[in-house]
Amino acid sequence: MSAIHAAFGDQPMSPVAPSTIRAALIGEEIADFDSEYRRALSDAAEKLDLTALVEMLQRWQRIALSSRDETAHRHMLEHAEKLDAGDEVEAHPWGKVKARWGL
Repeated sequence: MSAIHAAFGDQPMSPVAPSTIRAALIGEEIADFDSEYRRALSDAAEKLDLTALVEMLQRWQRIALSSRDETAHRHMLEHAEKLDAGDEVEAHPWGKVKARWGL
């Protein structure tokens, strides 16, 4: 099971055009999306299989949804960079987060 499925399950997402996903990304993510999209298109054409392309677009769609709140998204990216570097970050129990968000 992928990390995405562990976090979100198999919740259906409405298909969105790649241009719509790209338009919702923050500046520094656009080049990464473009590169990965072109690579996934090329691989799909070579293998005659759209599976990896669809999965890539679904992952980027989730990133685009996260980017709607640019401040929170950038905060999350900063935390991810710190974790990748082995630094510690402030963490909150999931139960408290859900309660704060009314979930």
